[in-house]
Amino acid sequence: MTDSSRADGAHEAGRADDSLRDRWQEALIGARGGAPGPDPLPYAANLLARWAEPQRRYHTTAHLAAVLDHIDTLARYAADADAVRLAAWFHDAVYRPDRSENEERSAALAERALPEAGVPAGVTAEVARLVRLTVTHDPADGDANGEVLCDADLAILAATPREYAAYAAQVREEYGFVPDDAFREGRATVLRQLLGLPRLFRTPHGADHWEPRARQNLLTELELLSH
Repeated sequence: MTDSSRADGAHEAGRADDSLRDRWQEALIGARGGAPGPDPLPYAANLLARWAEPQRRYHTTAHLAAVLDHIDTLARYAADADAVRLAAWFHDAVYRPDRSENEERSAALAERALPEAGVPAGVTAEVARLVRLTVTHDPADGDANGEVLCDADLAILAATPREYAAYAAQVREEYGFVPDDAFREGRATVLRQLLGLPRLFRTPHGADHWEPRARQNLLTELELLSH
């Protein structure tokens, strides 16, 4: 890689982070309901640093931006779109591939940070609930906010075949410490569980636009894992 290409990459990353900071600020101010509060930007800096940790390959700022984009697409279905957006920021804020309590630790981080940032108790509780929901991606019927967050988080499953292949490769990199046979077995179990669900997506948009391609991508990956 040349110095010029490195500089271009750093510039693009900086612009992406600037966009994310703006989106954080908008969601946080919206969640405050117009009430005054601390400067949002230090909180954004802390979260962006977490999302840029070196152990991440898929669960990066690019994933965060994609989830926020999908929430924008689905926002009309949410009861509180700003709470859902804040939940997206926190849902993988703590991420260690070799640990099982990431969602709980991420929710606890939200419960500490959001009141300090001026977010009302009820919204904070909703954000933490939504973060914990990403353990199962199984919102109850009528849980509009949960449906939007879970659909946005799983939307990668409906990506183009090339994008899906890149996602699957990044997941494998994150679990590089797991031997190949064990990874294939574990990943196949996850794929079969997803395929066994009566529906992957709960919002009307997700069901109409994402479900068929997602199932095809999952079946393709499962077949590749068996070879």
